Amino acid sequence: MLENSRLSVVFVTRKLNLETGNIKLYARVTVDGKRTEFSLNRELPVSLWDEKRKRGKGFSKYVISLNKYLDQVFTGLHEAHRQLLQEEVDICSAGIKARYLKEDDRGKTLLDLITYHNTSMSTVLRKGTMKNYNSTERCIKEFLKEKMGVDDIPLKKLNYGFIVEFEQYIRKYKPATRMGCANNGTMKHMERLKKMSRLAVKLEWLDKDPFINFKLRFEKTERQFLTERELQRIEETTFKVPSTEHIKDLFIFACYTGLSFIDVQELKADHLVKGMDGNDWLYTKRTKTDEPLKIPLLPKAKEILDTYKDDPHLFENGRLLPLYSNPMINRTLKDIANACGIRKKVTFHVARHTFATAITLSNGVPIETVSKLLGHTKLSTTQIYARVVEKKVGEDMQNLMATMKQKNYRSGEVS
Repeated sequence: MLENSRLSVVFVTRKLNLETGNIKLYARVTVDGKRTEFSLNRELPVSLWDEKRKRGKGFSKYVISLNKYLDQVFTGLHEAHRQLLQEEVDICSAGIKARYLKEDDRGKTLLDLITYHNTSMSTVLRKGTMKNYNSTERCIKEFLKEKMGVDDIPLKKLNYGFIVEFEQYIRKYKPATRMGCANNGTMKHMERLKKMSRLAVKLEWLDKDPFINFKLRFEKTERQFLTERELQRIEETTFKVPSTEHIKDLFIFACYTGLSFIDVQELKADHLVKGMDGNDWLYTKRTKTDEPLKIPLLPKAKEILDTYKDDPHLFENGRLLPLYSNPMINRTLKDIANACGIRKKVTFHVARHTFATAITLSNGVPIETVSKLLGHTKLSTTQIYARVVEKKVGEDMQNLMATMKQKNYRSGEVS
């Protein structure tokens, strides 16, 4: 590394064109007495060149534009020099030229990799997946700015140390809209960065995978859902505040359709159609995966839609249900759960889990059908709910056996 390497950038002229009277401009890069030159693909009349200032003369539009371009080249070459210093490599004039002209692979940065990945994968990955990659990109940019004080880093600095520090940052990451990431959310960000680093290895932008010694540690989580009795309790409870009653309706509707928050919000009147069986169906797409959804309306879901069908505001906007923000809905659902004596953390997504477990699987709907209704692309995703139901059945039977044992014990006492 040449920490004290002396850089000189000047602009020189070559080859006077006798026919036009124009000269061609070149950039000369000198490092410790060794120089290289490259064409700027610009020319101007010799009379408009100030040899002393190494700039164009006058105030014509062309000269002003030319001088602005020369300033950009000058700044760009010094930036290339700064990058090479930061990367701790030997510095020479040819290397600075190559970095400025983007002719060297060593000039790739972390954001170059992210941009390449997101651009090339935008037509391959699903909309929801790309949204997640964009979220990871935003976290990386904020980490670079807040913790490293830079906008970008050379790709070679994506190493084990960077990965560990980024993981810790994500765990404490607190944008204005939410708290820091839980373990699995953190691991998802790390998993996406790992996939991008492997792409860099395939592209030969990196010599080895920096994640080779980093293990992703996902925790098994329980899918929270309501029992039929708990759902019935919410259905039977009325609230004086209109917005609370509306949010209760939205939640119940999702419990009987399996729709996510965003899919409920996106519902329009033209999504409600008559199916082949002559009954009302919802034909829409799952926003997260773009997977088509065809959901027959259960009576309770139809009843809720009928409640709002004459609402002039909804009719004017072509919507089926009222709109509320996700944070407001989740805050209100917490109050609703407390009012109904439900000691579970109830969020809007619990409705989707409730549909999968208490409404469908627990009532004998085949898992393949449930998978279609939920818009899952893999049956294995739906099988998570089946295991939850199986576990719940096991727990209920254990409780039953304990009750029966207690009854037998008491009857023995009497006799």
